[in-house]
Amino acid sequence: MRIVALAGGIGGARFLRGLQHADPKADITVVGNTGDDISLFGLRICPDLDTVMYTLGGGINEEQGWGRAEETFTLRDELAAYEVGPSWFTLGDRDFATHIVRTQMLEAGYPLSAVTEALCDRWRPGVRLLPMSDDRVETHVVIEDDEGRRAVHFQEWWVRLHAAVPARSIAAVGAEDAKPAPGVLEAIEAADVVILPPSNPVVSVGTILSVPGIRSAVAAKTVVGVSPIIGGAPVRGMADACLTAIGVRTSAGAVAEHYGADLLDGWLVDTADAALAGDLGGITVRARPLLMTDVEATGEIARAAIDLASELRA
Repeated sequence: MRIVALAGGIGGARFLRGLQHADPKADITVVGNTGDDISLFGLRICPDLDTVMYTLGGGINEEQGWGRAEETFTLRDELAAYEVGPSWFTLGDRDFATHIVRTQMLEAGYPLSAVTEALCDRWRPGVRLLPMSDDRVETHVVIEDDEGRRAVHFQEWWVRLHAAVPARSIAAVGAEDAKPAPGVLEAIEAADVVILPPSNPVVSVGTILSVPGIRSAVAAKTVVGVSPIIGGAPVRGMADACLTAIGVRTSAGAVAEHYGADLLDGWLVDTADAALAGDLGGITVRARPLLMTDVEATGEIARAAIDLASELRA
């Protein structure tokens, strides 16, 4: 089976590991969110791409879900001694190496898709990992606090402010002028099914879909999504703050309606939201346990998504 998944960071990466477990022979292409990308310390950092690459390649810090395993922080401490910031965005020594290689290749003229392929040559994630675009797209958030109304990079709002300051609006800056990276539309067109993992529907999957051409290509396929909301709360992170910013209720049903029946064919919700099972405005909804407690449990969720997609295709 040829599967395309649109993935953000931790939730998407862990689901993908379960997808590999559920169908080891599947041909999987991952279109990764690059709206979270940021330039710090003179380096280009791609958090979601790296989280997918490290998780599937066996180098992730399993406890926190991001960053490298067995990490050290000598470089961070030396930068702090020089009072060079920002101090709120922590990178480990091993992780710095990835960003140095990426930045050198980008400055040499290689597009992000080629750089990502080169980095994956080391990690062998078992999937084809593509950035959503080679063009620069950055998610910015408009907030209002003691400093007044201002726009900040998504990472500052998410990491430094912990999304505690309400977002007035969220925008993927540059998305409207971006083009899908080479191979993205071709992979979607060739796919048997497109899966939306339980990634943030606003700043992960939503940002990928905002690149012109991607949403329409996905909508032409059989699409099954996995809800990131269980019982009215995010499984992980602060997706509720993002949903509130765009006027969407934090519920499994509201997220499905936000994606729309023109995009979604099937939607998996947790048993806590079993009342939604059936037909939701043209979207087939099935309920099953969605907590990704381990690889086996996640594999069962992925298998349910594949089975629902096969049923809908038939």
